[in-house]
Amino acid sequence: MARDSFGQTLAAEVAELQGGDDKSFTIRLKSPFPLLINALAKLSSLVPFIMPERLARTDPFQQITEMVGSGPFKFVKSEFRPGNRVVYVRNPDYVPRREPPSWAAGGKVAKVDRVEWLYIPDHTTAAAALNSGEVDWWENPPLDLVPVLGPDVTVAIGDPLGSPQMVRFNHIHPPFDNVKMRQAVLAVASQSDFMTAIAGDPKNWRLCPSFFTCGTPMANEAGAQALTGKRDFDKAKRLIAEAGYKGEKVVVMDATDLPGPHEQALVVADLMKRIGLTVEIQAMDWGQLVTRRASRKPIAEGGWNVFGTGWIGADMLDPTLNQPLRCNGRAAWFGWPTDDTIEALRREWIKAGDLENRQAIGAKLQARAFEVVPYIPTGQFTPKTAYRKTLSGVIPAPVVLMWNVAKS
Repeated sequence: MARDSFGQTLAAEVAELQGGDDKSFTIRLKSPFPLLINALAKLSSLVPFIMPERLARTDPFQQITEMVGSGPFKFVKSEFRPGNRVVYVRNPDYVPRREPPSWAAGGKVAKVDRVEWLYIPDHTTAAAALNSGEVDWWENPPLDLVPVLGPDVTVAIGDPLGSPQMVRFNHIHPPFDNVKMRQAVLAVASQSDFMTAIAGDPKNWRLCPSFFTCGTPMANEAGAQALTGKRDFDKAKRLIAEAGYKGEKVVVMDATDLPGPHEQALVVADLMKRIGLTVEIQAMDWGQLVTRRASRKPIAEGGWNVFGTGWIGADMLDPTLNQPLRCNGRAAWFGWPTDDTIEALRREWIKAGDLENRQAIGAKLQARAFEVVPYIPTGQFTPKTAYRKTLSGVIPAPVVLMWNVAKS
């Protein structure tokens, strides 16, 4: 309720949280909140995990220092090697539900005794390791390397909902604290350019001029002309002049070890150079980017202006789940946009009683988002996952689930 956009919304409606016995607790609300179960059942960022009290009391902006697993697998602290390997072992004390698995619900049966997550930053090395049988599963292979995977490898859809992509601005420092500067980049953005760079063949991606996962109920085209219309470089340069831009350096963070963020950094940097911005691409790995994006320091002190990233489709389904669409200032996701209109529409959406009303409000919210540009949606692609044919029981889901997976 401190860090997650959905959790923050729920917190405002909670009158009391009370413990019960070992298997129950009580949430008393100030007013009806139709999406309470949805908030508790989040599949991905940020998941409301249950922790021992001593860990749950950790400052929500500090890292948890002890991992206690109560599910089908347990973290092995003694074998943890940051940037190299994470090890989990089957939890002999876990009792799964007696029903088929359904994404993160249902029966979670651990069918292997040990899982090793290996960090292999070089993609060609990872492909060779999978082909040779040195590893069993590659979570998210770059689409351009899928053709080199051998006959003993199964290539499947990684996220059935698709993966929306985006370019994020820092709203608290120049030059993108000025809405006209964000509108200038939007005026020349082309989802086709971003998607071609990330996913190549058009069969792997789709244009998605929406702030919600395309192919799902909240996706709409309100305000989308700002992104789908003809690219207007003259308009962009006029907006930049009106904003009073004087050649300040724009720092683009480039996570070179991940295809999506890396390619988006290159594309947006080129776009900004073409409309006259002074751009500096700073290369780093994703771990460094994740650390640095939390910094609110100005550029001169190691801050940042822009980065590209992507989400699983389940994270962008609606206004409660879409973290970067929150515009509640310093409490917002990295980039910290502020817009009272978006926040008011979001509250209205949550209180709406049916799908039709929510879709109408969602369209208004999206139209406003295209005006204030908290970020630029850059398209949606279908990620792949690849595993040796010796594996069975892999669950197609927006996140990697290790239960139900067996190895012959």
